[in-house]
Amino acid sequence: MSNQNAEPGHGNSVAAWTTVIIVIAAFTIGTFFFFLDNALMVWLSAGLAVAGVVVGLALRAAGYGVGGAHTKSH
Repeated sequence: MSNQNAEPGHGNSVAAWTTVIIVIAAFTIGTFFFFLDNALMVWLSAGLAVAGVVVGLALRAAGYGVGGAHTKSH
């Protein structure tokens, strides 16, 4: 089987896992503060979710994404 037909890993990389963990934490925190009726913390957690996506993109650009220079699949 050639390398072109190989599975891309479905995002199994440092960049993807870091993004998922940050975004899940942000939604968990945001949900908790939503029930406590603390709007400021809800919006801050939304900002954390956006920051998680930015971190993931930065890690991918640094070579930690699927097939990147710093991954085992490279």
